[in-house]
Amino acid sequence: MILFVIAYAAGVLTIVSPCILPVLPFVFSRAGQPFARSILPMLIGKVVTFAGVATLAAIGGDWAVQANEAGRYAALAVLAGFGVTLLSTRVAAMVTRPAVALGNQLSQRAAGQKASVGTSVLLGVATGLLWAPCAGPILGLVLTGAALHGANVETTLLLTAYAAGAATSLALAVLAGGRVFAAMKRSLGLGVRLRQGLGVAVLAGVAAIALGFDAGLLARLSYASTTTLEQSLLDRLRGNSAEARASAAPAANDPQQAYRSDLPVEGIFPSLGGAVEWLNSEPLTVQQLRGKVVLVDFWTYSCINCIRTVPYVRAWAEKYRDQGLVVIGVHAPEFAFEKRIDNVKRAMKDFGIGYPVAIDNDFAIWRAFGNSYWPAHYFIDAEGRIRHHHFGEGDQAQSERVIQELLAEAAGRRKDDGGLVTPNAKGAEAAPDFANLQSGEDYVGYMRAGNFISPEGVTPDGARDYTVGRPRRNQWGLAGNWTVGAEQATLNRAGGGIAYRFSARDLHLVLGPGAGGKKVRFQVKVDGVAPGPDHGSDVGPDGNGTVSETRLYQLVRQSADVRERTFEIRFLDPGVEAFVFTFG
Repeated sequence: MILFVIAYAAGVLTIVSPCILPVLPFVFSRAGQPFARSILPMLIGKVVTFAGVATLAAIGGDWAVQANEAGRYAALAVLAGFGVTLLSTRVAAMVTRPAVALGNQLSQRAAGQKASVGTSVLLGVATGLLWAPCAGPILGLVLTGAALHGANVETTLLLTAYAAGAATSLALAVLAGGRVFAAMKRSLGLGVRLRQGLGVAVLAGVAAIALGFDAGLLARLSYASTTTLEQSLLDRLRGNSAEARASAAPAANDPQQAYRSDLPVEGIFPSLGGAVEWLNSEPLTVQQLRGKVVLVDFWTYSCINCIRTVPYVRAWAEKYRDQGLVVIGVHAPEFAFEKRIDNVKRAMKDFGIGYPVAIDNDFAIWRAFGNSYWPAHYFIDAEGRIRHHHFGEGDQAQSERVIQELLAEAAGRRKDDGGLVTPNAKGAEAAPDFANLQSGEDYVGYMRAGNFISPEGVTPDGARDYTVGRPRRNQWGLAGNWTVGAEQATLNRAGGGIAYRFSARDLHLVLGPGAGGKKVRFQVKVDGVAPGPDHGSDVGPDGNGTVSETRLYQLVRQSADVRERTFEIRFLDPGVEAFVFTFG
């Protein structure tokens, strides 16, 4: 229920996002029409279409992707015709007869004609097909869950809640806009000019969507503020739910400790059952851990946010082990290759992780906690109660103070100021440069790909020759012969590459040697030359490197002034798999 409320609220908030601007002209074109026969059917068509198409995109495979692309082209054609008829009936007469007929129905140009429910629904269907680029972190969370757990009714309902939230805010905006337009028509006699202005706006919106400017606007936003807002919504709603659960639960034994922390009780320690294997430990249970302070860390080994958090979790486990802290890593895979236990073992060795790790390939522990994030930290006291949580990277100082507080409570004394850890993080583990971070995460597989600008478009699960084109900031493309799958793109012939125009200190790319397992050599260039001092930890100054295992590779770290650059990687051998770009 919490996630449904947050999905609806996140949908409502899309009205303030610049990426919704290309859609607004289509919606405002109905201002002044009867709500029940014009505005409401359009919004219903938008909600139903968006939820259905997004569900298929998440679970339906390549045929759904192709169908969605065809639907988008059809929607662009319909809305372009609509815009033309708003501009001029004479221009509309020059269009082919079927387009004129459709455009005339959509524009409702006859002054006394009543709004048509059918044409309003058609307009809503068209906007629903085009609106997906406006989806933010919450929709990404829903689609990730669909990809991890497969098809289910909850996915569609969550998508519907998200779209319904957006429809609510749009309905209010249209109702307010309708009054403004009506007043302008009465006082200034600008009915024709107003309609023509809407026609220009509609055609501009069609052009923006066709050229990918809607997705580009979203990529240029700072995602930190959105994430913070959604985090606060989740914290408040989850906290209220947890308090209700805690008040209904039986009271824990009270050892009459001399000191009690004022940290709130958020819930009861859920079961740790369901892991397919435990590493560095025998299987642990909630009962075994009673009397210990426990930190449960949800992570996955190719996630850059998790990688940058590992040094702190590792340091806390070492520093506070003798004081009664037990750290448990719960490895919940995002990609299929992360389900391979040998890959996780290798990553744990590389990261120096010595604390227990539960392999949660079936997401049993994930669901028991009601978790939705990588990384996610849950802090549990000696009586088996969740007292604090933190989602995402950052805020390590507060997290460590919570550990100190719970350990002090367990010992019956006030917290000593023992200082905070300062891990020596290197390479990809180093903290990000948020002040200069203007590029976000971009997936390469077609299921969640965005900002892809190769002019050939994507052929899902089929070999195809691609060219990069000229990417603008936060756009990328493929070069050479690739097969683009749901999660990754696989290079079929040597010499292919990827280009990305980015603005960040660090550029990372999750790569693997492919099914054959043979090492793949590569060369990196930044603005057309070897990176030199701007090379990442997995590439030399000359730009040369090797993909030997499936993991995150740091390929660029700008050493001086951080500015917008063009990254290129060329693979000298075939078979490489590319999964996702991340930045720091």
